[in-house]
Amino acid sequence: MNDIHDVIKKPRISEKATLLHETSGEVVLEVAVKATKIEIRQAVEKLLGKKVVAVRTANYDGKERRKRTKNHGVSPSWKKAYVKLAPGESLELV
Repeated sequence: MNDIHDVIKKPRISEKATLLHETSGEVVLEVAVKATKIEIRQAVEKLLGKKVVAVRTANYDGKERRKRTKNHGVSPSWKKAYVKLAPGESLELV
């Protein structure tokens, strides 16, 4: 990806994400499907100004949406990144 502003889409806020942030200092973000771990790391460090220790990613396939009519489709696939911040760093998402 060429632009770092296209890498991070939005934070994923859930019970699991909140617990991860409180216990291990990890932030869960929804990122572009084609973003690599290196690009995610650079985007977080430049845009959010936080030091990153590690990045883990998970790909999710879109779900098929079936209806009783002939109109049906698939929700888009997406990618989630677990970004571990350096000790002492935190990110306020609320």
